[in-house]
Amino acid sequence: MNKQLQQTLRLFAPFLGLIFVYVIFYFIAGDSFSSLYNTKTILTQAVIIGIGALGMTLVIISAGIDLSVGSQVALGTVVTALILRHFGGDDIGLTLPLIAAMGGILACALCGFINGMIIAYLGIVPFIVTLGMMQVARGGALGLAGQSMVNTRSNWLGGMMVVEPTIGAWYSVAPGVWIMLVLLVLLFFILRYTLFGRYVFAIGSSEATARLCGIRVGFHRVCVYTICGAFTGVAAIMQYANLGLGDPTSAVGMELDIIAAVVIGGGSLRGGQGSALGSVIGALIMAVLRNGCMHYGIPNYVQNIVIGIIIVLAVAVDRLRQRNADA
Repeated sequence: MNKQLQQTLRLFAPFLGLIFVYVIFYFIAGDSFSSLYNTKTILTQAVIIGIGALGMTLVIISAGIDLSVGSQVALGTVVTALILRHFGGDDIGLTLPLIAAMGGILACALCGFINGMIIAYLGIVPFIVTLGMMQVARGGALGLAGQSMVNTRSNWLGGMMVVEPTIGAWYSVAPGVWIMLVLLVLLFFILRYTLFGRYVFAIGSSEATARLCGIRVGFHRVCVYTICGAFTGVAAIMQYANLGLGDPTSAVGMELDIIAAVVIGGGSLRGGQGSALGSVIGALIMAVLRNGCMHYGIPNYVQNIVIGIIIVLAVAVDRLRQRNADA
């Protein structure tokens, strides 16, 4: 098999996998699964993981990892809710929710910036740094929230994850889906058409070679983790919209789903490989699996087992592909 054909198969494999999984549940899960409303529900269910996976794509392409994104999501929901509660009156209005959302995004971006600085300039491996940040961000969320839920008045952010079952037009998906698509296009452009995107691939493929080529590896690592934090912050806003409050205990284990989406979508944990579209497709595959299992009556623990097996298979395929490339 020539190299061009291998690249083509690698590019389309996640999409073919998504079609395969959807077709299986189309035939076994009944009409309720294939309905327009449920299709929009699946898209909405993929938003939080999908947006988080877009940020993680940059990190994994650069041969890094971020285990703190789940805790960052919890922190972002708390910061957003606290701003709304402390500065909002009887009528929150239009501007304050936007300011609160920016506050949540900035809090997560700051966590990413700190991760990047420590990894780039102290030389500590990403696994340890982000594992520590996972605890710091979770503890910060609990402390800011007073170890309880942060309730807020109703505001327009709550509509970002609403599925409209009464509107049949294709454009009637939740606003969060459109935000995910805009971020997908943005990251695709960054990775495909900017020097920064090329540098990220170069760093992930060989950091030593990237240094010899004059690439400022440390600076770009800080940028990668900061951008990942900002994307995670957007995912946190979607989580707040989904819950309707700030929850410091939410998103436990979400970092594993986000990493899994990138890997299922063709990203390599060895670095140097990954795509924005693949990561979103990976998130959609997981959403279809969970939604289809629910419609078919498969228990949650079986869903976790199935997704775990798929993750292992995806990593195994990547290792075999790398081994063949090195041979």
